[in-house]
Amino acid sequence: MDKFLANMGYGSRKEVKALIKKKRITVNDKIITKSDIQIDPDQVQIKCDDSIISYKKFIYIMLNKPAGYLSATEDHHQKTVLDLIKKQDKILHPFPVGRLDKDTEGLLLLTNDGQLAHDLLSPKKHVDKKYIAMLAHNISDHDVENFAAGIMLEDGYVTMPSQLRLIKDNTVEIIITEGKYHQIKRMFEAVGNKVTYLKRVAMGDLILDSELKLGKYRELTENELRSLQDR
Repeated sequence: MDKFLANMGYGSRKEVKALIKKKRITVNDKIITKSDIQIDPDQVQIKCDDSIISYKKFIYIMLNKPAGYLSATEDHHQKTVLDLIKKQDKILHPFPVGRLDKDTEGLLLLTNDGQLAHDLLSPKKHVDKKYIAMLAHNISDHDVENFAAGIMLEDGYVTMPSQLRLIKDNTVEIIITEGKYHQIKRMFEAVGNKVTYLKRVAMGDLILDSELKLGKYRELTENELRSLQDR
């Protein structure tokens, strides 16, 4: 019991034992007094005071990442996206699915579901990632054709075909299916351009919530999660 309550964010094992001693925890509406009892959270109803404690194995977070944060779980010198997550939402140890560069904004999925993360990042799955980019120079029709054919980067790697579309002056939408290091910036550098601002707005069928302010996050809805799982 104490391990379950600690995993669900009700404090350390010591703090949980104190809750139990104060008779604030019930199982099927019966007060429990021992912290080492064995329970199956799928088969019983557990409450703290009058609040039902729902068992949750996985967590799925949509974050609108601001610039200045690393897409990592920890770093000894710089801020990471986990610094934006409240303590109770870090209990299940979510991690970023893929990465956004430190100065890139937008949609970042965090979860502890390793299988889903693998499926979304696997090159074989070809999951679309949509970005809005501001550029130093306007694009040409030739750029659109080159991106559709694949761009050779400075190290000789040829990217998979991508979709490039002009939105307005110096602002484009680009859809890629890979996630190479600094890929979009390197693609534009290869055609003599430069990215001055970059924001991811979609990953597969998951679209960044327009109401989610920079640095804020929320858990995925059931429909959003299903859209990712049903790929």
